[in-house]
Amino acid sequence: MTSAHLAALQRSHLLATPSADPSASPLSEAGDQIGEGLNDFATWLLGAPLRIAIILVVGALTLMLLRRFIRSVTEHLAEGKPFYQRGVLRPLGESEMGAVLARANPLAKARRAQRSRTIGSVLHSAATIVVGSLMLLLVLGQMGVNLGPFLASIGVVGVALGIGAQSVVKDFLAGIFILLEDQYGVGDVVDLGPATGTIEAVALRVTKLRDADGTLWYVPNGTLTRVGNHTQEWSRAVVEVKVDYFADIDQVRALLEEAAAKVAADPVVGTYLRDQAVVTGLEDLSAEAVTLQVSVKTSPAMQWEVARHLRREVRQLLDDEGIPLGGQRDLLARHQEESASMSPTPPDGHVPPGASDQTPDADLPGATRPRRP
Repeated sequence: MTSAHLAALQRSHLLATPSADPSASPLSEAGDQIGEGLNDFATWLLGAPLRIAIILVVGALTLMLLRRFIRSVTEHLAEGKPFYQRGVLRPLGESEMGAVLARANPLAKARRAQRSRTIGSVLHSAATIVVGSLMLLLVLGQMGVNLGPFLASIGVVGVALGIGAQSVVKDFLAGIFILLEDQYGVGDVVDLGPATGTIEAVALRVTKLRDADGTLWYVPNGTLTRVGNHTQEWSRAVVEVKVDYFADIDQVRALLEEAAAKVAADPVVGTYLRDQAVVTGLEDLSAEAVTLQVSVKTSPAMQWEVARHLRREVRQLLDDEGIPLGGQRDLLARHQEESASMSPTPPDGHVPPGASDQTPDADLPGATRPRRP
């Protein structure tokens, strides 16, 4: 092989061998690895963590807005500001007509505040549970957790708790509907079946009731099958009067109407009346007495006070007119004879004017004196 051939082979070998890249170095390789790591981290960060952060932020904002809305609504209900005192109708509410409307529709402040704030606490708890549960499920789903067994376990636990505490759940549901429907509230006189008295507190599980003897009853809301509210919106005072069988019914009716007029003219009790009194005819007829009835519509919880004043006026008028109550005719005649025998007379036997007027004996029930001329 000649020298020329050797030179040609060396040149071909040099051409076939790749030349070293002057830019390739360990530092550049490390930079490439860091760049790839950052790209991988950015890809991961923009995946599940970002979605979880968005879920948490959106859930927190939603819960905050719900709580703020619930708080504003419950505070508005607690204050009890009517519709004609809000918005474009505010000038009407501030006028004299608005004051008249406010007086015509009074509200029990304690009852309204307790009902609204209790409903607010229930809505707060419900919003927290619902939004928190949704956030937890969404976050677990983004973390790759299999929610099937988890939801099945929660369902089994919920069924067990529902069976074991169904009476408590029933009490709470009944309490929610009692508050929402405003069946009764603090200060109402109600008949709950087991007890009758004045409501002192209404909670979600129990109702506190104070009866006439001072006993405080705790009645679970889920046990109530019927409720009789004696003091909601308006009431009615009813007084039954049993007079002698042979009494003049028209005269007795006139006396009852006169008694109702006197009660209506009372400066205090008369403000409790919402309508004119109604005197009905013969409600009952027996061998001893004839029953008449006088009734009048009153403000809530004022029917007992009005009925007491009606009875007092009726008794006074019947006493003045000498009309005996049922079964009291013989007692009245005996009382009149005793009063006549005990009354002093002058020596000449002359009876002065007015001496026939008799004073009723307080010891004899139903006793009356003769009608004055």
